Amino acid sequence: MEYRVVPFTAILNPKLITADNVADQLAQIIVNYGSQGWDYVRLESVSTYISPNSGCFGLGARPGYMSAYQMVVFSRKSL
Repeated sequence: MEYRVVPFTAILNPKLITADNVADQLAQIIVNYGSQGWDYVRLESVSTYISPNSGCFGLGARPGYMSAYQMVVFSRKSL
C-alpha cells in the first residue's frame, strides 16, 4: 500500500467565510487526487512546536509556540 499526505489550508475571502467554502476546497483536493488513483483516507491534524527565535541581539525575538497543520491522507495499492 502506498500513502500520500498533502497539507490542507483553506483559503477564504473574509466576506465569504462559511463551512461550505472550506468543505468545497477539501472536496476539490479529494476529487483531484481521486482522479489520479488515490483514495481519500482521512483528515489529520499534526501539531508541532515552532522553536523560539532569539533575534539579533534580542531584537525581533519571538517565543516558541505550538502550531497545528491539517493533512489530507490518501492511499492506493502499490503499482
